[in-house]
Amino acid sequence: MVPGVGTLVNVLAVLAGGLVGLLLGNRLPVRTREVVTDGLGLVTLLIAGTSAMAVLDVDLSDAVGGSAPMLIVLGALLLGGIAGSLLRLEQRVESLGGWLQRALAGDRGSVERQRFVEGFVVSSLIFCTGPLTILGSLEDGLGNGADQLFLKSALDGFAAIAFAASFGWGVLAASITVVVVQGSLTLVGVALGGVLPDAHLAAVTATGGLLLVGVALRLLRVRDVPVADLLPALVVAPLLVQLVVAVR
Repeated sequence: MVPGVGTLVNVLAVLAGGLVGLLLGNRLPVRTREVVTDGLGLVTLLIAGTSAMAVLDVDLSDAVGGSAPMLIVLGALLLGGIAGSLLRLEQRVESLGGWLQRALAGDRGSVERQRFVEGFVVSSLIFCTGPLTILGSLEDGLGNGADQLFLKSALDGFAAIAFAASFGWGVLAASITVVVVQGSLTLVGVALGGVLPDAHLAAVTATGGLLLVGVALRLLRVRDVPVADLLPALVVAPLLVQLVVAVR
């Protein structure tokens, strides 16, 4: 299968789900849309928990020692968060959302703009920070098939329906983020010619799970965690694993 097909299907699923959500959104009461968002937040929290459990992966503990995995994830979040905050990633993502709102939806007032930006930011993070994004895109780039991205496409399509019903057009704009992120990771897979070692992959998955916890907290309106600022942690995590392996 040609590399990139999985991302193409994923984008089409997001667009299709988003359009369905827009059609339903005008017919759903505000309370119903809030309940749907809360439900997605809870499911995201469940997925986050299962992903974060990768910190207990046997391959990771064998590679770095029994006590190091937690410290590696902690170090990745701290170092990644510092780097992301200095780069102002959260602010840049929100600014991109605002620019897209003006370009695609026009100036419809501050409330509508905030709704667009929130939909773009939350949807982009939901669609692009999970383990399937990384694993699926790399596997697709390596020529091992796009089965994981097809599964992700189904999940994202249903999520896009609910998100678009709550947030509107910003969810469809998040398809651009899917193209950029997954397309880049697919190209990385093509260049690597092989997958990350299991230990490194477990560290990335565990770190990504904690980032999804931050997304869930935003969806549940508990706290606006600046998840975009923490995204560099996904790069730092495997580097720390390699450092520990080299030292040992």
